[in-house]
Amino acid sequence: MQKTSSRLLSLLSLLQSRRDWPGTVLAERLGTSLRTVRRDVDRLRELGYPVTAAKGPDGGYRLGAGAQLPPLLFDDEQAVALTVALQVASGDSGLGEASARALATVRQVLPARLRHRVDAVRVSAVGGRQEPVDGAVLLAIGEAVRAREVLHVDYRGPDGPPRRVQPHHLVSRGGRWYLVGFDLDRGDWRVFRVDRLALRVPNGPRFVPREVPGGDVAAFVLGRFRGSADGGWPCRGTVVLGLPAARVAPFAGDGVVEELGPRRCSLVAGSWSWVALAASLGRFDAEVEVVEPVELVAAFALLAERFARSGALAGPGGAPGAGAESAGVGDAVGPL
Repeated sequence: MQKTSSRLLSLLSLLQSRRDWPGTVLAERLGTSLRTVRRDVDRLRELGYPVTAAKGPDGGYRLGAGAQLPPLLFDDEQAVALTVALQVASGDSGLGEASARALATVRQVLPARLRHRVDAVRVSAVGGRQEPVDGAVLLAIGEAVRAREVLHVDYRGPDGPPRRVQPHHLVSRGGRWYLVGFDLDRGDWRVFRVDRLALRVPNGPRFVPREVPGGDVAAFVLGRFRGSADGGWPCRGTVVLGLPAARVAPFAGDGVVEELGPRRCSLVAGSWSWVALAASLGRFDAEVEVVEPVELVAAFALLAERFARSGALAGPGGAPGAGAESAGVGDAVGPL
């Protein structure tokens, strides 16, 4: 029979794995008697775990939520995932200090085999300087989302009238926090940057949640950033590049690359405007043949005129280093 301490950990692990457990099943899984299971449940309660008992012939048990945070038990994969997530969160200027302290606490109690795995994975937030986000604001918004209560907010400063927002989702993208909600004053869906929100108290009345357009929150947010309704790029075109597909694919992002020969490939790519798409294709430093549409051809012509004027303004001899070969995908390390 297992020692009491190891048996308690096994019992706790079972209770965390599913909602309800008949007492007889727990006794069978632990290789002990039903009476021992009852005593072990009482010990877990003394440690702060809110284990409730259901009446019935089997005397079922359930691990619920309590008033205090008891010791937690994670398996190996959960522990590694938690520490990686805390590394990501520690880069957030609003939650960084608390996340760093939580990461240090978790790492300290990890077994050596897991600590080595975690130390081998270093996650950093990549991007520009982010505005700080108050952790209390995140919690307040999250509570309003769960309670389905209308938020009264000032957005981008207190000068304008307050906005009434039905909060639906709190999401993170590119190191920033965003609130997805239905703006009652605008009669439309909005994506608000949380660091630009000031909450007014108290919250408004409860509401019946609407469905996010398209039914997919991630696609909706991505679509708003891309300027389209369906999550795809509003401007999408096909070109043939004078480069091997293997050289283009690592830098194609969400584009689709197809090999056409040893030194040619097709690329289907998108952007928020035709000029932006043409400019992004220029980074490959290779011959570009537009297949479709005509709007992309016109964008290349417009850019050619602009660049020609810029070259003329540089005067004889051009800018420092003019005439030197560039280091694009076609030459060395790829687009900058």
